[in-house]
Amino acid sequence: MPEPDRLDGGPRSVIVIGAGVVGLSTAWFLQERGVRVTVVDRAGVAAGASWGNAGWLSPGLAIPLNEPSVLRYGLRTLFDRQAPLHVPATPDPGLWAFLARFAAHCTGASWTRAVRANLPLNDECLEAFDVLTANGVDAPTIDAPITAVFESAQQAAGLLAELRRMREAGQEIACTGLTATDLAKRLPQVNVPGGAGVRLDGQRYVDPGRFAESLARAVVSRGGTIRHRFAVTSVRPHPHAVAVRSAAGQTLSAHAVVLATGAWLGELGKRFGVTAGVRAGRGYSFTVPTDDPVPGPIYLPGIRVACTPYRGGLRVAGTMEFRKPDAPLDEARVEAIVASARPLLTGIRWDERTDVWVGSRPVTADGRPVIGAAGAPGLFVAGGHGMWGLTHGPVTGRLLAEHITTGKQPEALRPFDPLR
Repeated sequence: MPEPDRLDGGPRSVIVIGAGVVGLSTAWFLQERGVRVTVVDRAGVAAGASWGNAGWLSPGLAIPLNEPSVLRYGLRTLFDRQAPLHVPATPDPGLWAFLARFAAHCTGASWTRAVRANLPLNDECLEAFDVLTANGVDAPTIDAPITAVFESAQQAAGLLAELRRMREAGQEIACTGLTATDLAKRLPQVNVPGGAGVRLDGQRYVDPGRFAESLARAVVSRGGTIRHRFAVTSVRPHPHAVAVRSAAGQTLSAHAVVLATGAWLGELGKRFGVTAGVRAGRGYSFTVPTDDPVPGPIYLPGIRVACTPYRGGLRVAGTMEFRKPDAPLDEARVEAIVASARPLLTGIRWDERTDVWVGSRPVTADGRPVIGAAGAPGLFVAGGHGMWGLTHGPVTGRLLAEHITTGKQPEALRPFDPLR
């Protein structure tokens, strides 16, 4: 059993379930506050969405998924396996109930509420990365604008209008419209004669797998423990501790437990009393060689594809597929990304792709993550960030560490109550 609580009421020890960026960030910031941490994961560090995502640190594009146009688009492409947003034909009643709730939140009012809720996370997210990289996390973040590419000026106007609505809700965004000539000068790989673009300044990118692994090493070097292949089957609060049991029958205990299991949050989350449901929105990525270096991230909004310079080539990431988080990779989804992106980019050796990956992002119905105290003393939750778990991971960890150690909910976390 753990030692008695500190005199100030904060916990001496915390078990973090989940070794992705959100869980590891929470562990690191708990250590900053003098807490002993153990991180456990069903597989290992960055085994979920933290490894294969696009690597963008993009507060300017952290747009909640429940934008009204997504519902219209989704209804048109519901069962199309080639579409960026795909829902397979399935009898899963839980999925359809979630999608019904999601559709109900695809309104201007709900979307604006989610945008405003995210403002504190967006305002502080890059600074939280700076804290980590200045204190032992040796994976650099790279300053670079993200350039959105369109086949016409009319399509570009759609993103500019969405960014304008983000500004009206309070989000600071520095963006500039680009002509086809501007695009050709900036990004030689772009092949959109007569097209247009939008440049978002003040953004960054990172090698996400390297960052997560470096963050894990930092947690261990500061005295933390990380246990791989520890699949949690139960979490039980006791009067002065919380016990965690694995599928292999191992038991750990601490003064508090944080559930940060990403797309797997749903089942354990229910036992935590979490009423804001989370479903897996699966994304795909792969790496391709390029004839020339790509100078910065490229966004193809029309096909929902993100491209990032990665280890001398280009990481290409896209799609939102609502399936079980452990379902096998669907090669047809990869082929769909290639088919849609190939006409828009040149100098990309598509047939030499490597690191083909599928990972599950935790999506909530109302576009807001779940961060905070759960349904019993000593239980906390951090997840549901959708596509922005990397961008918001460190700031989430910092705010939740404050909540756990002080017993006071930071104002920024109020909209993300897991029991809402």
